[in-house]
Amino acid sequence: MISLEKIEEASLNIQSIVTNTPLMRNYNLSKKYGCNVFLKREDMQVVRSFKIRGAYNKMKMMGEAARAGGVICASAGNHAQGVAFACSSLKTRGIIYMPTTTPNQKISKVKHFGGSWIEVRLVGDTFDDANKIALQHAADDHIPYIHPFNDEDVIAGQGTIGKEILDTMTESVDVLFVAVGGGGLISGVGSYFKQKSPNTRIIAIEAEGAPALAKSMAENELVRLEKIDSFADGIAVKMIGDKTFEICKKVIDEVRLVPEGKICSSILGLYNDEAIVVEPAGAISFAALDYYKDEIKGKNIVIIVCGGNNDITRTEDIRERALLWEGRKHYFIIRFPQRAGALRDFLNLLGPEDDIAHFEYTKKTNRDTGPALVGIELKSSDDYLSLVDRMLKAGINYEHLNNNPMLFEMLV
Repeated sequence: MISLEKIEEASLNIQSIVTNTPLMRNYNLSKKYGCNVFLKREDMQVVRSFKIRGAYNKMKMMGEAARAGGVICASAGNHAQGVAFACSSLKTRGIIYMPTTTPNQKISKVKHFGGSWIEVRLVGDTFDDANKIALQHAADDHIPYIHPFNDEDVIAGQGTIGKEILDTMTESVDVLFVAVGGGGLISGVGSYFKQKSPNTRIIAIEAEGAPALAKSMAENELVRLEKIDSFADGIAVKMIGDKTFEICKKVIDEVRLVPEGKICSSILGLYNDEAIVVEPAGAISFAALDYYKDEIKGKNIVIIVCGGNNDITRTEDIRERALLWEGRKHYFIIRFPQRAGALRDFLNLLGPEDDIAHFEYTKKTNRDTGPALVGIELKSSDDYLSLVDRMLKAGINYEHLNNNPMLFEMLV
């Protein structure tokens, strides 16, 4: 584990540049789950994520001479913003590699925080692709590489969050929920907690589409995933670090996977109910609360809100994923009878609060005989079975697409 001394040194290094973010008891979540839910608001950092801590501490620890030739990093967004801000603050040149799939909001913020001190290069489809190119560039040109998670100084910087939580809490922390991508955050915070609050249960929360930690823990060795869902871009990695993995094995009590659709549902819920804007990585720990609602009653729970860099252009995609996961949106291929009024008869089968959210003929050249792609948004997921029952009784010729991945991805 990272020593307390190293984390305390990091705390001194970053104190002039990093905000000691609020640790706030959330009334609504506490009431909903019958416990005390405290939110460590790292989304309130100047770069809207915790990543500034590790990036700045690493560059500060390097010293001015080592930074003179500039630095290189790779990131899906938040680490890039941290490095960019550190480069600007420490007057250091930086080249930042980012995946081409990075939301535009994060790319713009990186350029904003780094200004003329940094250059952004978009390469590859995932963090791992960008990271490979960045590492090669750093090795070829002998430029220091600022790793987003697999570095002890970076981990120590993230560990300062743990110090702030325990310095602020007046009661014991029973359970700590921490989002996991490469493992830097949970390694740092976990190191501090296990030495200062060993009875705290530490739960790692990972996206179901990128379960690098869960797979590695299950096999007790580092596992590289062949394919991942990059939706939760801040925590979507194919392999965690070797340093972070060794620490994770010592500090984590449990790993929980959360589906991307449930993450989306939590993003919308936090915005609508709490006026908190979070990215997928920042919402994933909230999404996990439902899995522990019986275990956490009456306890003190801390959630690290690790990032709030969400691109507003992703809202429709987030809403769509949330509705599909909640079972409130369903897509069908329907072959209507070739007679007048067939479409009207189908519409009469819908409930009074159901909505046709999508309608498209699949054969553009012959609509009279071609089937239609129909998306239906239900008021409640409980309405689905009764809708299907009415369709069967009416003799509607249909195929449900939600559970047919090949057709769904091709048509929707």
